[in-house]
Amino acid sequence: MNKSIFNGRPALAAAAAVILILACGAIPAKSAAPAAADTVLEYKMPAGRALTYQTKSEDSQVMEVMGQAMDTQTSNTSTITFKSKGPKDKNLLIGVTIDDIAATVTSSAQGDMSPDMSSVKGKSFDMVLSSLGAEVDVSAAEAITYSVATETRSVASGFKTFFPDLPGKPVKIGDTWPSTTSVEEKTGSMTIRIELQNVHTLEGFETIDGHECARVSAQVTGTITGSGSQMGQDLTFSGTIKGKDLWHFAVKEGAYVKSATESTTQMSIDVAAAGMSIPVTQTTKAEVKLSGKL
Repeated sequence: MNKSIFNGRPALAAAAAVILILACGAIPAKSAAPAAADTVLEYKMPAGRALTYQTKSEDSQVMEVMGQAMDTQTSNTSTITFKSKGPKDKNLLIGVTIDDIAATVTSSAQGDMSPDMSSVKGKSFDMVLSSLGAEVDVSAAEAITYSVATETRSVASGFKTFFPDLPGKPVKIGDTWPSTTSVEEKTGSMTIRIELQNVHTLEGFETIDGHECARVSAQVTGTITGSGSQMGQDLTFSGTIKGKDLWHFAVKEGAYVKSATESTTQMSIDVAAAGMSIPVTQTTKAEVKLSGKL
């Protein structure tokens, strides 16, 4: 079993709890003066604008099999550039380049399980993003794959929840808005589905590198379900996800600046033929930050 490399957001951290192997700046200055009573948040990507993000995550997973605890530690980093190609219908066409990516995975049962990500470095694809942060189409990323053990995986799932969701209406400090996320990932042997509910709150404003940024917190809850097989055994799994997100968005520039995420997944993997239920707990901390200036 393996897991997605780009797990900076809770949805991907949840997938990581099941699929085991892979996953996956600016310092706030003093608070800025409050913005107007109502603030409009929207992504602005004029043609030619390029934004590069650095991501990193640390993951600890413990599963208990026949009374034996198995501990897996994962560390992931990546550098990704998003370059606007202009509007596409009512949305934004974005060229994405995976500039760099690395993962280390160490298991108490199997030792070093780190994958070779060289086939992914430097690859590019186009995606469609809405002005409110919905990843409308990332299907072109399906063609970018890497090998994990005996399976081939795509990077697409890592981009389906990369950008935070905006409210779609003017907001003021203290206002909240909901968003939902559904992610399905298929490998050669497994199908995983994650359903997340997010409640975002505009906490205030901060100046970061001279830019006024909205500071938004999010409480995340959700479920994870799926089925598949490993070593000839049919598996089903289900569990719950809880997490919190703190992200910053440059208001005037219309750009995602950074985020910090923590999440915990509690789940059970059921092996019917063996009459076995395997408890799994995973904790993840992840960061995304804009590299360079807007």
